[in-house]
Amino acid sequence: MRPMLATTGGGHVPTGEEWTHEVKWDGMRILADTTSGPAARTRLTSRNENDVTASWPDVAGALDETDLAGRDLLVDGEVIALNADGVPDFRTLQERLHVRKAATVARLVNAVPVTYMAFDLLRLDGRDLTDEPLERRRALLAEVLDGTPWQVPGAYDDGEMLREATLQQGLEGIVSKRLASRYRPGERSPHWLKLAHRHRVSYVVGGWRPQTGAEGIDRLAALLVGEPTPDGLAYRGRVGSGIAATQSRALADAVAGLTRTDSPFADEVPRVDRLGTVWVEPVLVVDVDSHGRGYARLRQPSYRGLRPDLSPEDL
Repeated sequence: MRPMLATTGGGHVPTGEEWTHEVKWDGMRILADTTSGPAARTRLTSRNENDVTASWPDVAGALDETDLAGRDLLVDGEVIALNADGVPDFRTLQERLHVRKAATVARLVNAVPVTYMAFDLLRLDGRDLTDEPLERRRALLAEVLDGTPWQVPGAYDDGEMLREATLQQGLEGIVSKRLASRYRPGERSPHWLKLAHRHRVSYVVGGWRPQTGAEGIDRLAALLVGEPTPDGLAYRGRVGSGIAATQSRALADAVAGLTRTDSPFADEVPRVDRLGTVWVEPVLVVDVDSHGRGYARLRQPSYRGLRPDLSPEDL
């Protein structure tokens, strides 16, 4: 199953008793499916339905010593990690995204602790709840997960207050949801609205640039990114800020084997950006912060992280 998605809001927080408002977490969306019976286990899947249980054993095993062990549940939520300032940060989470080796995962469980923020309940003891209103699903979720390591974040009536509070605290934004909304797997619903504080957008990688004067892919210094359009991949600029040594190594591993001879962009890339660029197949997605766009180009873009949970089709 793919999770239900939110539509980008128009800038104004919806008001009225039919709406509830939650914090928008800077994490990885994950569905947690806990089955009952002799072979009871918790299986974690990403937004693209990939099994990521091995990467998050601390999340998958969090209910083992609780009364919920072996109970039938399907929960929608997000795995988050806190940065040095105590703020959820996707870049901190990235240290664990691609790790599968058990020994490395075990080390990172302590080095990069995570929390599963559960915000929806889709199945309970064999009963499908997707046609129940959100208000009912949230009430059951809070009741079922009370006292467990999986956290149920608060929901608020005053969306504007929450938006201002999350802005002051350096959080990503808010999500506003209709209390009567049903859960529609895989759909991007107008009944869920996301309102982010920063101009963070996901883009497709079409090329990379090495550090000036250096040879080898291990010194990757910048990405060339684009936006999928009906006319092809539209060039949106070169992103170098935010790519430190750790990020450079992760990106070098990600683009290895994707090299191609020609540009994947539908429009012409300026010569200043073309020179020295290694073109790649447009399959990787990254998050970029910016001050919006000038004429087709991102203003002051900053790399925020790889998004293995997204594909170009998702954009």
